[in-house]
Amino acid sequence: MPSKPISRREAAASWQPIYDGVLNAIARHRLGPGAKLVEEEIAEIYGVSRTVVRAALQGLARDGVVILQRNKGARVAHPRPDEAREIFEARAVVEPPLAALAATRMGPGDAEGLRASIEAEHGALHADNPREAVFHSAEFHRHIARLSGQSVLAAIVDGLLSRSSLVIALYWRQPTTLCDNAAHLALLDALARGAPSEASDLMRRHIEALLAELDLTSGPLPSSDLASALRTGG
Repeated sequence: MPSKPISRREAAASWQPIYDGVLNAIARHRLGPGAKLVEEEIAEIYGVSRTVVRAALQGLARDGVVILQRNKGARVAHPRPDEAREIFEARAVVEPPLAALAATRMGPGDAEGLRASIEAEHGALHADNPREAVFHSAEFHRHIARLSGQSVLAAIVDGLLSRSSLVIALYWRQPTTLCDNAAHLALLDALARGAPSEASDLMRRHIEALLAELDLTSGPLPSSDLASALRTGG
């Protein structure tokens, strides 16, 4: 009896843990821009076939965080200075109106969820773990996008934030500080008070300030160990 073909959903589920693991390692800066993603090594780490790994890497490539090159394999993307600027300029266009929408949709517990992201970021910085702080800073922005109720635009923001992690790894001028604490707290206050115009303006100025802190000159690639990056828990 011929075997039943797997559905698209089942196929995606088989490579989703690899996709999530690589994306998480990039977001937490355990995998830096330019890091090689060796199919055989990833397959061994996750106990799957290279075909499954290849499907995950293709998904990451579609999201702009991985580069696939014929005869050279896969590597984490290395945004050029002009790409880095465009990523933050795109965020300055997309995120402010989502912040305005989020301010009109805040429900019970939403403010506390955002505050938890801020506190986690501050805790990571206090523990001298800027890589983890980058992750929680991005989670704060992701949370606001999700609260907007605009799933398509929230998915776009999610991709931009993943690419922003690569930009920060390469071009951030102040490796020991990330988002301005006051900026996130002011955003939280505007959102909690249901002030859409204020939230939009604060978000725009916040992202513009982040862009101004980028040193858009190419530097050496951060070294990355693939096995350690993917085997480290979230």
